[in-house]
Amino acid sequence: MKIVFMGTPDFAVPTLKSLYLKGYSIELVITQKDKPKGRGKKFQYTPVKEKALELGLEVYQPDSINDVETINRLKSINPDFIVVVAYGQILKKDILEIPKYGCYNVHASLLPKYRGAAPINWVIINGEEETGVTIMEMEEGLDSGDMVLWESIPINLDDDASSIHDKLSELGGKLIIEALEGIKNGELNKTPQNHTLSTYAHMLDKGMGRINWNDKGENIINLIRGLKPWPSAYVQYKDEIVKIHKASLSDEIKEGSKGEIVKVDNKGIYVNSQDKIVVLEEIQFPGKKKLKVEEYLRGNSIEKGIILN
Repeated sequence: MKIVFMGTPDFAVPTLKSLYLKGYSIELVITQKDKPKGRGKKFQYTPVKEKALELGLEVYQPDSINDVETINRLKSINPDFIVVVAYGQILKKDILEIPKYGCYNVHASLLPKYRGAAPINWVIINGEEETGVTIMEMEEGLDSGDMVLWESIPINLDDDASSIHDKLSELGGKLIIEALEGIKNGELNKTPQNHTLSTYAHMLDKGMGRINWNDKGENIINLIRGLKPWPSAYVQYKDEIVKIHKASLSDEIKEGSKGEIVKVDNKGIYVNSQDKIVVLEEIQFPGKKKLKVEEYLRGNSIEKGIILN
């Protein structure tokens, strides 16, 4: 089968690799433009481009996926499938109608819930107990097409957005093979989404990471887990913004204001929330590497009684 693959970030790489190892003819890999990164502003390949070149595949990086040149190029390939994983642009009807069997998206949620850009983060922030991958036939709407295959995984208490990202990316690479074979052989039925159950996982921004100590402790923990590794939850300690990478809840009861540091030991920094004490276990001061609180306290101190934020 002839495949055109569209994807950009790390999440898409296992699916590309899976298609390659299965022996599909990947005629073209389309990814977003390289972007300058770091202090030197050097252009850096997208993760998909890096993997595609490693596998010896042809890479194409148009400004717009829907321009005439791209459409004509796709028509000349005449693919059986277009597989899309977090590409980053909306495909219009002219492209969706090109492949013989259709365009299929590997989406990191159990649709119809958590359509949009950041489903992995929002399932954790919202305290969901499970998530998964859905293989969906693409249409012009946002993640609204018919589902052909899906699989769920539990969200464990020690999971965060980073660990769930890795689990779902590998699951997506497995499911896409099952989906393409099933579609080609006529073995999979299309299941329309119940649009009344849909929710939207909007893009993340740095501002949403500020911890609100008037919130419940469980919600604060979920925010910290859901925003790891980016943009990170954070607090203001004195005049510095401190990122919080890991935290837990304590059953201890301490008198004090919400957001007040009520205790500090090698386990962490104990802070009052609306209902419970949140123990900040792994922190990162500006310009420094992230450290466990135990490590930080070897050469530094944290003052008890300070109100964070």
